[in-house]
Amino acid sequence: MPLSNSLQPLPFPSVTIADSFWAPRQQVNRERTLAIEYDQCQVTGRVESFKLEWKPGQTPVPHIFWDSDVAKWIEAASYSLTTQPDPALEGLLDEVIALIASAQQPDGYLNTHFTQVEPENRFTNLRDWHELYCAGHMIEAAVAHFQATGQRSLLNVVCRYADYIGTVFGLGQGQLPGYDGHEEIELSLVKLYHATGEDRYLALSQYFINQRGQQPHFFDQEAVARGDDPAKFWAKNYAYNQSHMPVREQSEVVGHAVRAMYLYTAMADLAAETGDESLLPALERLWDDLTRHKLYLTGGIGPSRHNEGFTSLYDLPNETAYAETCAAVGLVFWAQRMLALNCDRRYADVLERALYNGALSGVSLDGERFFYENPLASAGGHHRQAWFDCACCPPNIARLIASLGQYVYAQSEQDLVVHLYVQGSGKFEFHGQTVRLHQQSEYPWDGRVTLRLELEQPLAFGLKLRIPGWCRTVKAALNGQPLAVNQLERGYLRIGGEDGARTWQNGDQVELDLAMPVERVYAHPNVTQDVGRTALQRGPLVYCLEAIDQDVPVEHIALPRTSALEPCYTPDLLGGVVVLEGEALVIDAGEWNGHLYRVQPPSYRPITLRAIPYYAWDNRASGAMAVWLPEVGTGS
Repeated sequence: MPLSNSLQPLPFPSVTIADSFWAPRQQVNRERTLAIEYDQCQVTGRVESFKLEWKPGQTPVPHIFWDSDVAKWIEAASYSLTTQPDPALEGLLDEVIALIASAQQPDGYLNTHFTQVEPENRFTNLRDWHELYCAGHMIEAAVAHFQATGQRSLLNVVCRYADYIGTVFGLGQGQLPGYDGHEEIELSLVKLYHATGEDRYLALSQYFINQRGQQPHFFDQEAVARGDDPAKFWAKNYAYNQSHMPVREQSEVVGHAVRAMYLYTAMADLAAETGDESLLPALERLWDDLTRHKLYLTGGIGPSRHNEGFTSLYDLPNETAYAETCAAVGLVFWAQRMLALNCDRRYADVLERALYNGALSGVSLDGERFFYENPLASAGGHHRQAWFDCACCPPNIARLIASLGQYVYAQSEQDLVVHLYVQGSGKFEFHGQTVRLHQQSEYPWDGRVTLRLELEQPLAFGLKLRIPGWCRTVKAALNGQPLAVNQLERGYLRIGGEDGARTWQNGDQVELDLAMPVERVYAHPNVTQDVGRTALQRGPLVYCLEAIDQDVPVEHIALPRTSALEPCYTPDLLGGVVVLEGEALVIDAGEWNGHLYRVQPPSYRPITLRAIPYYAWDNRASGAMAVWLPEVGTGS
C-alpha cells in the first residue's frame, strides 16, 4: 500500500514548457542531440549489434554495456515523441525496436554481448558485468515507448525478459540468490509494474533490494563458482557497488556515484509504492551524508576518477573533480523520489541545483558535444566531446531534458504543488475536474513568477509553492492582495488556510517575487581546496570565470570581499544569459622579474571581471575556468 502522504509527480505529457530557457534546449535536444546520438550508435556498431551477425575476430566487439546506450536513446526519443509528434522519428524507433526484438532469445534473454561474444558466461559475473543494468535501461525504454505510442512492440519484449530474469534470480530451488553489480533494474521494474499492473515486477524489484548485501555475500559465492578469488576484486570491497551491507543498514554514501543514485532512487520508489517505511531511515541518513559532506556546489557528485564516485568526507577537489554527468542526472532522479515521499524544500533545492548546473553542463548549447566529467576548475584542456567509448552520459542528459516536465509539478489528495518555476502550464486531473495552472516568468534570470488558475468550476484545495532555499526575501500576493510568507511548510508556501483548503475561482492569480541578488558562497573549512575562496551564485545558478571573458589569467584573479557584483542580461551571449560583472584584483606577475620565489608579498591592480553561468562554460574558445575564487580583504 502506498504511503498515505506521498506526492505524485505530474506526468510530463501534462506539462507544457514554453519559456526562453528550457524550451529552446528541448528543441535542440529534439532536433540535434537525438539525431547525433542515433548516428553515433549506428557508426560505432551499437545498433548493428542487434543483428547478431558478429563473428570472433571481427571488430568492434559488442561491449557489455552497448545495449544500454541504445535503450537510453529509445527512451529519450520516446519522451520527445510524447510532447512533439514526429512520424519520421517514430518510424525510426519502429525499425530499431524490430531489430531488438529479433535479437531476443527463445527463453527471453536479451543481451547482444553475451548472446554473441560470451554465451557460456551468461549471468556468471553480476559483480562486474552489466547484464541486469542493460536490462533495466531496456525496460525503461520500453515503458517510455509504450506510454508515448501505445504500442507494445518493445514492452512485450521486456516483459518476456523480465519474466525470464524472475526465473533465474530468487531464493527458490535452483535460482541465483544474487543481484546486479550496477544498479538500475530495480527502479525500472517499478516502472514496468506501473505500465503493466503486474505485481510480479514490483516483487522482483523488492527482491533485488532486499537481497543486496546479505550474507553469505553473493559476489563472493559467484567469484568462487567461476574460479576467481574474491579477495582479488579490484575495488577491494563491496562498498564500490553499495552491497557491503544490507540497504537498510547503510548510513554513508559510498562507491560508484551513478550506481548509488540508481539504488537510492529504487529504494525511495519502493518505499512510496509499497508503504515500506523501513527504508525511510536509511534514505534519510544517506541524503544527509551526501548533502552535508559530499555534494559539489554545482550539484555534481563523485570526486574520484578511480572509482567514478565517492571518497572521504569533504573531499571535493575542483580541477580533478569527476562529477560525472550521469551522476548529476541520477541525483535529480533520487531527489524527485525523496520529494514524493516528503514534500520538503531541501530535496527540491538539490534537484534544482543539479538540474541547472551539474547536469545541464553535460551538453553543449548546440546539443552536439558532451561532458563526461564536470570539473569546477580547468587549466584549459577540458572540453566536451562528440562521443565516448563509454557513452552513458550523452543519452542520459538527453532523456532528462526530454522528460523535464515531470519535475515541475506534483499533487496529493489535498494539494497542487509547484516544485520548479518554468513558464508554461500544468494540466491536473483533480477531484473530478481538470485544473490548469499557468506560469509566466523569466526564471532563472528573474525571480518574479505569476501563476494563474484555470478551472471548470470553483474547487477547494491547497496550493503549495516552493520558496527556494537560496531566496532570502520573498513577496507573495493573491489577486493583488499581499500574502504572509513568514510561516512555510517545509519550505513551501501553502495557500489555502489551516485546513489546506481554499475555494479557488477561475482566473485566480498568485504572484511571487523571489529576490535574486548576487551571493557569495563559502565552503565548510574541512573542504580544504576552497579555504580562503568564494563562489558566486544568483538564484539557482552557480557562476564561473572563463578565460575568454577576462583580460588577465583566470588563476591570477582575486575577489575583494567588499567588491559589489552586478547582474546584467546579455541577450547575444551564450544564447542569452545574465552575467555578473564587478571589480576584482589581479596579481602583478611582472614583479617577479623571472624569479620563482621572492620575500615581498604580491601587489594587486584592479580589473573588471565577468562571470557566466557554470552550465555554459566551454561553448566558445578554449581557456581556463574557475568556480571558486580567492577572496582578499578583511571586511566583516
